[in-house]
Amino acid sequence: MLIRHLPDFYLQHAEALGLLRVEWVSGPNTQRLRASAGQLLDLAHRLGLRRLLIDMNTVPDLPVADQLWLGAHWMPGLVQLPLQHLVLVIDQSRVHNQLAIDALHDLVQPAIRFDAHYFSDPESAMRWLTDGTDDFPALMAEWRARHPPGSA
Repeated sequence: MLIRHLPDFYLQHAEALGLLRVEWVSGPNTQRLRASAGQLLDLAHRLGLRRLLIDMNTVPDLPVADQLWLGAHWMPGLVQLPLQHLVLVIDQSRVHNQLAIDALHDLVQPAIRFDAHYFSDPESAMRWLTDGTDDFPALMAEWRARHPPGSA
C-alpha cells in the first residue's frame, strides 16, 4: 500500500512483511527534513516495522546541522523500533551522505539490535528484503505506478 500523507516522501508499506520503503521526493530542499523525518519516525513506530528500506540516493547532501539533529533526535527513536533489518540504498558516488550515515551509525551503534544492510539500488534491496515470499512482483508494480498520470 502506498502512503501519501507525508508530502516529502513516497512511502510503500507491506503490512504482512512489516516493511516500509522510503524515498525522499522534495529534491534538494531540506528545509522540512526535520519535521518530515519526525513524522516518518512516528509512522514507523505506529506500524511496528520489522524491515525499513531508506533510499538515500534521493536525499540531498545532509547539512551538518541536520546530521546533528538526526543524531540527537531521530536515531535514538530509530533504534527503539522492533526492526530486524534496516536497508540503506546508497550509490558509491554519494560519498557525503555515506560518511554522514557512518557517523550516525557509530553514534548509536551500542543500541542497535537490528542488522544494517547496504545496497546501491532499490530494486536489489527490495528483492533481498522480500526473499522467500511472493510479494516482490506486486510491490515493484505498485511502486512503479506511484506517479500519477502526467507527472514526472
